[in-house]
Amino acid sequence: MYAIVEIAGQQFKAEAGKRLYVHRLEAERGSVVEFEKVLLVDNDGSVKIGVPTVEGAKVVCEVLSHVKSDKVLIFKKKRRKGYRKLNGHRQCMTELRINEVVA
Repeated sequence: MYAIVEIAGQQFKAEAGKRLYVHRLEAERGSVVEFEKVLLVDNDGSVKIGVPTVEGAKVVCEVLSHVKSDKVLIFKKKRRKGYRKLNGHRQCMTELRINEVVA
């Protein structure tokens, strides 16, 4: 059983026992959060598609930690002008463990 859920403006495939890395949430480490914007639920071939969300469906997750993602390097250059610029960025993420998908 899996569900497509919207978390912080992005869509993720949620299955029980899996881990997700989402944009940083305002939740304490170890707390349980619920997401009710479930767009699709697949229960062993039985698919329910929401208009726009599935009624009564939710995804229950536990916050494991707050981490930073891998560094993304931004390199800018203009040829023959001597202009080179290197910038880096690490996005703040929240690691979630999906406890259950309620449909």
